[in-house]
Amino acid sequence: MKTKLTTLLMLSAVFMMAVLFQACGTDSGPEDLNIESMTVGGQDLNAAESPEDVPADASIEVTFSSNVQAATATSANIMLVQDYNDEQIPLDISVSGATITITPQENLGSGALYQLTLSSGLLNEDDQPLANTTRSFSTAGTFAPAGMVANWTFEDTADDVVGTYSPSASGVVAITYTDSRNDAAGMAATFDGDASIIEIPNGDQLIDTEEFTMSFWLKTNSTNHVNENGDPAGHFVFGLAAFHGIQMEIPANYSQFAIPNAVRLSDGTVTGAGNMNWNGDGITGQTGGYVAITVSDEEDVPALIKDKWTHVTIIVDGPNKSRSLYVNGQLRMHHDFTLLDADSPLQNMTGMAYNGSEPDVYPELAFGFIQSRQGTMWDNEPWGGYDFPTANHFKGQLDDIKIYHKALTETEIQLMYDSES
Repeated sequence: MKTKLTTLLMLSAVFMMAVLFQACGTDSGPEDLNIESMTVGGQDLNAAESPEDVPADASIEVTFSSNVQAATATSANIMLVQDYNDEQIPLDISVSGATITITPQENLGSGALYQLTLSSGLLNEDDQPLANTTRSFSTAGTFAPAGMVANWTFEDTADDVVGTYSPSASGVVAITYTDSRNDAAGMAATFDGDASIIEIPNGDQLIDTEEFTMSFWLKTNSTNHVNENGDPAGHFVFGLAAFHGIQMEIPANYSQFAIPNAVRLSDGTVTGAGNMNWNGDGITGQTGGYVAITVSDEEDVPALIKDKWTHVTIIVDGPNKSRSLYVNGQLRMHHDFTLLDADSPLQNMTGMAYNGSEPDVYPELAFGFIQSRQGTMWDNEPWGGYDFPTANHFKGQLDDIKIYHKALTETEIQLMYDSES
C-alpha cells in the first residue's frame, strides 16, 4: 500500500513539473523594445560622441531588439529638428521588422546641428514602448540652409553643383580659378575686367519664384580697371537681362550697391521694381528718402567693400511685398512696398519674374557683366557694350554663389556669413 502511495506521489510530482515547464515555455511575458544600433550616414549615432561631418543626404537607420509596430512609426513619435530655428524636418519613415529607416524628404542644410527624438509612443508588436531617446549630429561643411536650387562653388569649374535648373554654364570666357578668401573656401572664379564672363542658361527659371534669395562672396580689384578715358570704371557684378531680370552694379567710386529687379504682379504682368540702392547715407522713408525704405544702414560703403572680400545677400519676398540687402551678415537696406500709395503696382507684387525680349536681352544669367553676350541692348555704349574692354566689366573674384526659392531669415544669413568667413 505504501509503495502504491509513493508511486502516486511521484507521478503527481512529475505531472506538476511538466505542467509548470509547459507554462513557462508558452508564457514568457511581453518582449521589451530597446535600441540595439543607430546610424546616420553610416556613422554610429548611439556612441558617446555625436557624429560630425554627416552628409546632407544621409538617412538614419535604427535597429531594435524586437519588431516595431509599424502604425506607431509616425512623425508624432519620430522627429528630426533643426537646432538653430527649431524647425521640424519632414521625414519619410519605413519599417522592416525590427528596423526603422528615417529619410529627410529633402537634403538637410550643411554645417548645421540636428536632433533626433524617438518618443515612448513608438511600440513593438507586444505593445511595449520605447524609452524616450534623443540623439544629435552635425552635417558636413560650412553652414547653409537647406533648399538651394543653384550653387556655384567655382572649384575649377563654372558648373552649378546643384544642377536643378542650369547644371552647365553655356559660356565661359577668360575665367581663371584662384585662391578664395580662406583655405576652407577653396577656389574662386577670377574675372579680368576686360572680357571675363560666365553665362548660365535658364536664368528666367531661376528667378520665376514668389520668394528669392541670392547669396555670394565678391572681391573687387580696382587696379588698372579703367574706362575708355582712362578713368576708374565701374563693375557689372552680374546681370540677368539687366533690369529685365536682376542685376548688381558697383560704380567706379565704390559708393553703393545698385540692384534693380523685375517683379510679377497679381494680374500676371511683369514690371520693374526700381533700384535698391544702398549708399550708406542712413536715409529712410521717415527721414526724407524713398517712402518704402524702412532700413538704410549708415556706413562708409567704399571703406567696407572696395577690394575686400564682401558677403552679399539679396532677398525678394513676394508674399511680404518687400526686398532686402544684407552685407557681411547685416541688414543694410529694406524696402517695404506696402508703404507705397495704394495705386502703386508694387502693392500687388507676388514675386520675382523675367521681363526680357530678344534680341535686346536673353534669359541667361551672366556673372561678370550686365547681361549675356547675345543681347544687343547698349551694344554701342562704351560703358555697356560687352565688346568694349573698357566697359563696366567686373574685375575681381566671385565665389560660393547660392540661389534659393525662399526668403532666408536674418539668423540664417548671419550664420552663413559667420561660418564662411
